Amino acid sequence: MQYRHFGKLNLEPSVLGYGIMRMPVKQGKNGKSRIDTKESVRLIRHAIDNGINYIDTAWPYHGGQSETVVGRALKDGYREKVMLATKNPTWLIKKPGDWDRYLDKQLEKLQTDHIDFYLQHALDKSGWEKFRKFGLWEKFMEAKKAGKIRYAGFSFHDDYEVFADILDTYDWDFCQIQLNYLDTDYQAGLKGLEKAVSKNIGVVIMEPLRGGRLATGLPDSILRKMESYPVRRKPVEWALRWLANLPGVSVILSGMSTFEQLEENIKLCSSPDMAPNTLSREEVDFITDLANEWKSMKQIGCTGCRYCMPCPNGVDIPECFSIYNYFHSANADSGSKARRNYKEMVEKGSDTANCVECGQCEGACPQHLPIIETLKIIKEELKPKE
Repeated sequence: MQYRHFGKLNLEPSVLGYGIMRMPVKQGKNGKSRIDTKESVRLIRHAIDNGINYIDTAWPYHGGQSETVVGRALKDGYREKVMLATKNPTWLIKKPGDWDRYLDKQLEKLQTDHIDFYLQHALDKSGWEKFRKFGLWEKFMEAKKAGKIRYAGFSFHDDYEVFADILDTYDWDFCQIQLNYLDTDYQAGLKGLEKAVSKNIGVVIMEPLRGGRLATGLPDSILRKMESYPVRRKPVEWALRWLANLPGVSVILSGMSTFEQLEENIKLCSSPDMAPNTLSREEVDFITDLANEWKSMKQIGCTGCRYCMPCPNGVDIPECFSIYNYFHSANADSGSKARRNYKEMVEKGSDTANCVECGQCEGACPQHLPIIETLKIIKEELKPKE
C-alpha cells in the first residue's frame, strides 16, 4: 500500500481509504435491505490487514447502520490499526447541544473513546451559516480538549466561494471534497484542492469514481479510446491514478462493496505508480480530452449516494437518473435499452410519473441537483411509446 502526507499533520494515511457507504446488503424479513454485517466486517478487516489505515463512515450511511458495523469490525485490536473518521449530521442539528448529543451517540455506536477525524457533514452555504450561528467550532475545540476527537474537519458540497470562506474562517486540520477527472470545476474542484494545499490542510477525496460511473458507466466512445490508448489501463485505474497524481491529495475514499473491488483497488494502490507526478503530460492531456468529450454529453451529475431516498411517493430517483444518463451516453444501443429499463420502472410504479414535487429530495441532495425539473424531462424523453 502506498502512503501519503496529511498536510500539517504528522501522519501517513494510506492513499486508499475505505468509505463505508456502499457496503454489501441483503434483504430483511420486511423486504427492506440491510447492510450485510458479517460480510462487511470481513471486508473491512481484510482491507486493514492489507494496508488500508483510513476508515470513513457517517451517521446516515446505510440508514444509520454503518457506524455500528464499523464499531464491530474494529474490535479485536483493529481499532488501534486505523485512523477512524465519521461526521456530525449538520441537517439534524437544531440547537447547539444536539452536536454533543450526536457525537456521544457516535462514540457509543463505534465502540471507541475517541474519533480521529471528525467532520461537520456536507457543509454548504446554509449549513455553514448554521455552523457559525450555533458556535459549532467551539464544540469541536471542546471535544478536542476532552479527548473525544483528535482532528477537526468538514466535508463539502457547494460552490468554491463558500469553500474558501470556510477554510479562511477557522484553523481546520483537514477537509473532504468531491473530485474526479469529470468534476474538476464542480463544487470545490481543483481550485479548492489548491486552496487547501496553500494552507497546508490535508485533503480527503470522495466520489473518485462518481458513484461508479467512472468504473462501469463509461460511454462507448470514451471506453473505445481508453482501450486503444498505447498504455492499457482499466477505467478504475485511470480514475484513481489521475487523483493520485495530484500532490495535494492525502486520501482517496472508495466505497468498495465486493471482495473483488477491494482486492483490485488494494493491488492498484500498492503500486509505486500511485504517487504524485507519475503520469506523463501526454496521459494527463488524454484524460482531460476524454473528460471534455464526456461532459459535452447531456447528463445529470448524480453519484448514486441515495441521500434523496426514500421518496415518499415511491420514485426511484437514482435509477431514473442512471437510465437518463445511459440514454445520452453515445452508446449505439443506449436509446432502446434505456427505454426498456424505464418501461420496467413504469410497470413497477417507481418512475417519474409519481413525483408530486414535494421538494424533499432536493433538500437532501448534497449535489444540489435540479431533481424535480430533471424528472420532468425524463418523463417526456423516456415515456413509453404508444
